[in-house]
Amino acid sequence: MYRRYFTFAASILAAGSLLVAGLVNPVTAQDKTVRVALSWIPNVEYGGLWLAMEKGYFKQEGLKIEYQPGGPNAPKSLVTLAAGKADIAYGVWLPFLDAVGRGNDFVIVAATFPVSPLGVISLADNPIRQPADLVGKKILAQGVAERTAIDAVLTLNNLPKEWEFVPAGYSPEPLLAKQGHGYTAFGTNQAVALELRGMKRGKDFHFASFDSLGFKQYASAVFTSRKFLQNDRATVVKFLRALTRGWQDNEKDLTVAPKLAVSKYGADLGLNLKQQLRQNELQIKMMRNPDKPQQPILMLDRDTIAKMYAAAQATGRKNIPPVEKIADFGVMEEARKGIK
Repeated sequence: MYRRYFTFAASILAAGSLLVAGLVNPVTAQDKTVRVALSWIPNVEYGGLWLAMEKGYFKQEGLKIEYQPGGPNAPKSLVTLAAGKADIAYGVWLPFLDAVGRGNDFVIVAATFPVSPLGVISLADNPIRQPADLVGKKILAQGVAERTAIDAVLTLNNLPKEWEFVPAGYSPEPLLAKQGHGYTAFGTNQAVALELRGMKRGKDFHFASFDSLGFKQYASAVFTSRKFLQNDRATVVKFLRALTRGWQDNEKDLTVAPKLAVSKYGADLGLNLKQQLRQNELQIKMMRNPDKPQQPILMLDRDTIAKMYAAAQATGRKNIPPVEKIADFGVMEEARKGIK
């Protein structure tokens, strides 16, 4: 997602170099290949994709899916899209804006998670639960993106940018060792790792998403190039229709996609089934827009994007193109036709 999903298993970090074609169902000469660049390893974050492949929903649309996993050693998904080696890519809002700013004519067509899971973990004896709690604290953070997010939260809430950056990796061990007051992490990953250790969320530790702190952005958004969208809009619509059906199936049974991630699509990564099950349980809630809970999944929302523009401006980004230039709200509307 925002930075990427990281786990404690070293085997996962070594697996980022995989570039595997995910082909499930037999295809015919009429099936059109769609190349999809993932922004992270093939885990349950892409559960809807796995289910749509397994159940033949893409096949029913006349599509054949080839996916390229991401990871710490793999090309970034938007770079793959820019190079013409992918037709559709997953990614995050701010890197997308930066790519557009560099001259790439990209369009956002869907959003998997209206609520990003990136945020700050803190321990019970010194909790960080609201923006003001960040002021004056030592925050263990991984890099520029995390530091930018914290500064933006403070800016958006008219608070002084008074906090101390403490370099950290992708394990919360330094937080447990009291080397900082907070630790930037994913509520669906490192926070789950703490739960698996027996720690209780909301009691032994707290997690405050940047979204809840006022810093809004989509996670695992779906992008394509304007050229591909203009030349083959029907294919993008078909892809999103099948993907939507896959995610709808995931909502009905949260156990299937994690098992597929562990035993098939991420079989070489050493994924933990309990972690994947819990991640899926948490992320399914993030697929619903908290301001518009009845809004169908994957749909873009103008009000949400307006808040994302404010968040981007709080990071110092300027000259952001108008929303009509970088977002197509109609693709998902077309995709949803015929879907219950």
